[in-house]
Amino acid sequence: MLTDFLEKKSTASDEKEELTGLVHSFESFGNLDGPGIRFVIFFQGCLLRCKYCHNPDTWKLHNPDATRYTAKELVKKIVRYRPFFEASEGGGVTVSGGESLLQLDFVIELFKELKSIGINTCVDSCGGFYVNTPTMNKKILELISLTDLFLMDIKHIDDDVHIRLTKRTNKNILQFIRFLSDNGAKMWIRHVLVPKWTDFDDDLKRLRKYIDTLNGVERVEVLPYHDMAKYKYKELGLKYELEDIEPPTRERIKNAIEILGARNDL
Repeated sequence: MLTDFLEKKSTASDEKEELTGLVHSFESFGNLDGPGIRFVIFFQGCLLRCKYCHNPDTWKLHNPDATRYTAKELVKKIVRYRPFFEASEGGGVTVSGGESLLQLDFVIELFKELKSIGINTCVDSCGGFYVNTPTMNKKILELISLTDLFLMDIKHIDDDVHIRLTKRTNKNILQFIRFLSDNGAKMWIRHVLVPKWTDFDDDLKRLRKYIDTLNGVERVEVLPYHDMAKYKYKELGLKYELEDIEPPTRERIKNAIEILGARNDL
């Protein structure tokens, strides 16, 4: 597991060192990252390089512009917004990224703090961090016990296309989702609909067949592709590889929703 960029630091309240997480940014009133209003923590670092990623500034594992926090420091920031996100049904905290679970040990520590004060927790993950080992699986079981909902983003069901789309295999990702399914996790499955890449009927039907084998799936969502993050690529000196791709039509969105059995408000 690539958690070598986690560090420990001394705190003012005591002399022992505490684990810290590297955070890119926050969204205090998120409404797209789980049920209700969410306080969203975007963690730094991701192994995938999705062509349509809207957070390319979170890719690097080490970013001098990111900020280190202890779990207690984050909780102190979060509770200031508690009256707002808990005013909505199911509201709470979502960890996202980047890939939040590259910092798995820290997320576990953070969620222990949050659950101790009764705050709803959600993990938004692509699963690309996962390695099927006893040590990893033991930690994932602990995470499941602390997590109210997993938002799992399946980029593509076909491994060859997945590699071309994200520069990484989907084999470990599907293993991770299966592990969640087999161990009582509650999930929403999400699929970004990208014309010419992820919106072919045969692939959508294969994805639906896979989803139908999973336990704990409470909802499937189709997320239409958009190019609103193109400016970030320019600022970062990166090539935006989907210049010729337009957002999907309303008809194709409806088609994907029907095939996947998704719930979307169009």
